[in-house]
Formats: sequence, structure tokens, C-alpha cells
Amino acid sequence: MRKASALTRFVASGIAIAALLGGCGKAPAATPDSGVPFPVREAAAGGYQAGGREPIGLPDGFVYRNLASGRDEVVVPDMRHTALLIGDSQSEPADGWPRLGLAAIGYKVHFCGLGGTGFVASNGKTGNYIDALQRGDWKLPYGTPALIVIQGGGNDAARGATDAQIVANADRLIAALKDRYPRARMAMIGTLARGANYGGGRRTQVDALLGTVAARHGLPFVGVGDWLSKYNLAKNLADAVHMDAAGRRSLGGLLEIRLRQLGLEGPALDGTVPATASALTSAD
Repeated sequence: MRKASALTRFVASGIAIAALLGGCGKAPAATPDSGVPFPVREAAAGGYQAGGREPIGLPDGFVYRNLASGRDEVVVPDMRHTALLIGDSQSEPADGWPRLGLAAIGYKVHFCGLGGTGFVASNGKTGNYIDALQRGDWKLPYGTPALIVIQGGGNDAARGATDAQIVANADRLIAALKDRYPRARMAMIGTLARGANYGGGRRTQVDALLGTVAARHGLPFVGVGDWLSKYNLAKNLADAVHMDAAGRRSLGGLLEIRLRQLGLEGPALDGTVPATASALTSAD
């Protein structure tokens, strides 16, 4: 009882401060036609606890200083069934197609990232993926996610990032995530584009490059660098690179199929995962 009351006083006192998950993209509310099967986990106003006690029972969005990792991390309920999604504006909306695909195979989704960023690209508000992580622009969740998915590359393609820059930063990000979550499954989703013979250009090249990175690290990879042409979805572009709502739903369904083929379905209620999933490295 003394410990409980001490924690209560700690949280209620001036030592506990209001904290938002800085840098994690704020997604717009799901629209009635978004079809999001699970609530999408976003940062919520919470408190701060500077380590020393496991954050059991603390509310969603509470920021916890993890002494083991040396980082501030955010409390996310039910991590056994949560996918950590790191991405750009393709993933940021509540009905973004990467979120829809993950939700369809049994995951709740916790998103970290922001539109306009990538492996090399930053947007002026937050750094690229690895820099944003290292300087605390956004915070990883406490505990081990059921799956980690890294999506992106479009902004790198648009801003002239070189192959060497993309590979170097992708390697750094993967290494940091493996160090933080050594038991978590991890996968990558490439750069949405038209096919190489249909104007895909640098976006298609970056998609293929990320496939080689994933293969070298032994990660399952979903190549999407020709999906707009392959599945006749260019008609659903809302602008040069983003999809309308119907297009996001179509891509989400296609991603679901591909993730299932790779054996990346969400864990069962007891938390078990397919034994072979981590060994799959096929590209689309």
C-alpha cells in the first residue's frame, strides 16, 4: 500500500509532467469509409516516470524512462498484439494502406514517423528515421512489439538521396531497432510507385534498393515499386504519389495478402508467433 500511494503521489506531483509523444505523426481521425478494423494507437497526453519501477498499469501515452535502454519510451497497451510502424505520409493517415494491411492480419498499430521524412529525408519538423529516433523526435514504445515494420523511401527518391546514403541510414535504423528489440520480428515495405516501364523512375529504383537491404539483413520485404501499374491503381492517385480513400483500401487489401504470404500474421491470443516467419525474405 505504501508503494502504491507513493507512486500516486509521484505521478500527481510536480515531478510528473504532461508529455506528448513528440514527433510521432498525428493522424487525422478515421473517416466513416476508412475501414480501419482496429483503433490506431497514437500518442496521448500522459505523465512522465523516470525509471526505477516497471510501468505496469500506467495509462496509454505515459512516457517512461527505461533505464535499460537509456531512453524515454511510451507506454502502449497490449504490445503482444501491436505492430510498431515507422513510416512517412503513406503510413501516417489513420486509414493509410500500411496500417490497413497490418490491421487486417491481426495487429493494433503504433505509428512513429511523419510525412515528408524517410531514411535520409527530413521535413524541417523532425529528422529522418534514424536521426529522429536518436534525438528523441519520436519515442519507441516500452516492451517488445509483436512486429516492427519500416516503410518508406518516397521522400528519399524525391529529394535526390543517393543509394549509399539510403543504405547507410537504413542499416543504422535496422541495427538500432534490433538492439532495442532483439526478440521482435521485423519487416520492410518499399516505395509505392509505377513500374519501371511505366514511369516509376527513381521511386521504383529506391524500392528495389530497399529490397536488397532487407535481404541482406534477413528481413521479409514487400516490394511495392510497381503496384500502381501492376494493379491498375494509378487511377486512384489523389496527387502525384498519394492515394484516395478507395486506393488506400485497395492497397491495404493487397498488402494483407502479401503479409500473409510471408507468414507475418498477428500472434494468437496467447502471444505465440509463426516459427518460420522470421526466416522469410522473399520480395514481391
